[in-house]
Amino acid sequence: MLQNKKVLVAGLGGTGVSVLAYCAHIGVDAAAYDANVSDNQCADLKDKFPQFPIFSGSLKDALLGYDVLVLSPGITRRLPEIRAFEERGGKVVGDVAILADILKNQSDKIIAITGSNGKTTTTSLVGHLCERAGLDTVVAGNIGTPVLEAWLARGGKAADVWVLELSSFQLETTDDLNADAAACLNVSEDHLDRYDDLLDYARAKDMIFNGKTVQVLNADDVFCSAMKREHRTVKYFSLNRSTNYYLDTVSGSLKCEGVDLMQEHDIPLQGSHNTANVLAALALCESIGLAREVLLENVKTFKGLPHRVEKVGEKDGVIFIDDSKGTNVGATVAAIAGLREKIWLIAGGMGKGQDFTPLRDVLRDKAGAVFLIGVDAPKIARDLDGCGVDLVFCDTLPQAVQQAFAAAQSGEIVLLSPACASFDMFKGYAHRAEVFVDAFKAL
Repeated sequence: MLQNKKVLVAGLGGTGVSVLAYCAHIGVDAAAYDANVSDNQCADLKDKFPQFPIFSGSLKDALLGYDVLVLSPGITRRLPEIRAFEERGGKVVGDVAILADILKNQSDKIIAITGSNGKTTTTSLVGHLCERAGLDTVVAGNIGTPVLEAWLARGGKAADVWVLELSSFQLETTDDLNADAAACLNVSEDHLDRYDDLLDYARAKDMIFNGKTVQVLNADDVFCSAMKREHRTVKYFSLNRSTNYYLDTVSGSLKCEGVDLMQEHDIPLQGSHNTANVLAALALCESIGLAREVLLENVKTFKGLPHRVEKVGEKDGVIFIDDSKGTNVGATVAAIAGLREKIWLIAGGMGKGQDFTPLRDVLRDKAGAVFLIGVDAPKIARDLDGCGVDLVFCDTLPQAVQQAFAAAQSGEIVLLSPACASFDMFKGYAHRAEVFVDAFKAL
């Protein structure tokens, strides 16, 4: 894909640096670009890749004379200068497309997972199940390790299976993934500062099914159901209806085509949304031929993820749950709906242009109050006004923890599920979680 081409790598975060390392490994003529490159970053890149020029400022100027643009996920393919580059015959790809091209003539299988919410949990669970089934497994992508960094770390050695978490941003530049099995878990409002609307965002997610992949689709989500393609094997999962993989709400049993798999209460994860994640993971793993008995046995050994509806402790009978990784409205709706107890919600931060009104219905029957923090607290309050739940403005997260604890009764939950990004007040969602846990411990 890159051989004998002049390659510009745009975006110099972890993904971009991994692409440069790959270009150095295969010996192609490449250059690096970022809109702003600090002196320290420039010195570090020159030290690692002395053979590659480094550009900043105008992307339009940087593109002159290059055949292929490798885009990092943080840069949209829709920039006018990138569209003009494509119109004059330039090729635009991402690191996932490069990996797919490497693997197309190998025996490595690919399982790919996208969705607005639950994809990190599902990817981690699928990776856990594949490893426990004895497969040489690589877990990479949006989950943390860029795919080419993972490939280079293996020295190009083939794997039994690559389990890839893919964001819509990564899928925009992956025209032909050709995964063996792929899932779209759900589609809810997120990144509407980058897409025209929810349908536009869903179209980017749908690119995960390009190729001959087995489709694993959420039958309860209208956008996912609409992704069904002709002449494909499709496996549906559902919490509400009998389909391929589903929850029998009467017996509390997970089932496949009517056959009992396991009891919902045996899943070691909080919330009904995680039941859906388990159903999707089972469908994906069985699609590549893994034995059901091994899968079911090892669902029970999965520990879950930090900052994803994670219980951090109890104080005077009040339960504290950290869902700091719930950075969009859909994630917070799922967290609240999945918990059975009364909720005292802490939310807010950078809203990314989202509509917060979907929270109204789920809060109405479940929440005592919402404690709002961060730059978009006033916007959230406007969207929730009149929903029948008290809205309390707090200057800091520790103040919100104290006020929520003061209001809660034994057996109820204080839930941090912000529905927002964290960078207005914190270094990231993990730092936000750390402040939450420290505030709990200080009570």
